[in-house]
Amino acid sequence: MRSRSSEKSIVIFGAGKIGRSFIGQLFSQAGYKSVFIDIDNRIIDELNRLQRYRLVIRSDKDEVIEVTNVCGVITSDTEEVIKAISDCSIMATCVGKSAFPKILPLIASGIEKRFSERPDEPIDIILAENIRDSCLQMKKGFEHLLPCNFQIDSYIGLIETSIGKMVPIMPKEIENEDPLLVFAEPYNTLILDRNGFKNPIPKVEGLSPKENIKAWVDRKAYIHNLGHAAAAYYGHYKYPERKYLYEVLSDPDVNSFTRQAMKQSAKALIIKYPDEFTENDLDLHINDLINRFQNKALGDTVYRVGRDLRRKLGPEDRLLGAIKSTLELNLPYDKILYALICGCHFKAKDESGYMLKEDVEFVNRYQNDIKSLLTEVCGFDGIENCQIFQEAEAIDRILRYLKC
Repeated sequence: MRSRSSEKSIVIFGAGKIGRSFIGQLFSQAGYKSVFIDIDNRIIDELNRLQRYRLVIRSDKDEVIEVTNVCGVITSDTEEVIKAISDCSIMATCVGKSAFPKILPLIASGIEKRFSERPDEPIDIILAENIRDSCLQMKKGFEHLLPCNFQIDSYIGLIETSIGKMVPIMPKEIENEDPLLVFAEPYNTLILDRNGFKNPIPKVEGLSPKENIKAWVDRKAYIHNLGHAAAAYYGHYKYPERKYLYEVLSDPDVNSFTRQAMKQSAKALIIKYPDEFTENDLDLHINDLINRFQNKALGDTVYRVGRDLRRKLGPEDRLLGAIKSTLELNLPYDKILYALICGCHFKAKDESGYMLKEDVEFVNRYQNDIKSLLTEVCGFDGIENCQIFQEAEAIDRILRYLKC
């Protein structure tokens, strides 16, 4: 067995906003070297040139944090990536839904090499992804990629997370001047699955291990993400000219509507997870989120929060997942459904004046055909869920009438 450095290190797949502003920051401040793996040559070159980057915490008073002891490896340098995986103390992924399956073969190769050199040192992988069942997806991938007799369950710790940190889109002029600079909100808690670790949980300030991670993932999806969607879709419907989330939430009606939608979903979570949440817990959480959504310094846009309609209006995502829970428990869902139908009319644009291409196609297809939306995107059945169809069509007629 070859000798290794005693320095603690984390390999982070994805040097984007969450990778740099959240995972890299937390572990760097705990004394880890952060090795970022990414496809972006410019980002990787800058990380290796400077070996540091700046993070600006945006609030009433900005705080600049310098994250040090970092480096990068381009994804195409397979040998270096595999070596980094073999040598590291822990891993994390934060690449997003579309890239997630693409990194699995590379990670599997690194783990296979690591096992050949260090069979007694299992590896933990923090999945910092907004992907439901990300651990299951990764495990299934490894079952096909690793040797058939590989002991996945004993050698690989797959740690699901609930990512609550908000990171806005960086303005182009700032990104061009400093591609490593990233803005983020002060919130800095990484909720993760206590039971996923094979090694002792790292002593990293900001990690918040939970016994029932599913409850906390649902809290993120059906309160935080739902609240974001409700504010963006209803706020944009009322004020299509307003750019920032805090601008639409400055209207008491939008603010109240967002809060009511979140509370409707919260009632279902309290019933589903009585050992995790109380009404007071979730009321406090909703109040905190509404305040965070209105962080003017963060500059989070309605476009960023609402874009990607097919995914965000999908059958298991923030709005539909919450509606299904309320239906199962015979609870009110009218505010959530109203937000969903507003989403069909969502046409927010980025700083260059363009909608997301996929959203243009989505709006053109569904804004005049709510029935098809409910069937093809949301997964409802026209007969079994006839009440939903009637209510949705009634909301759509109201929205059209009010726009006239």
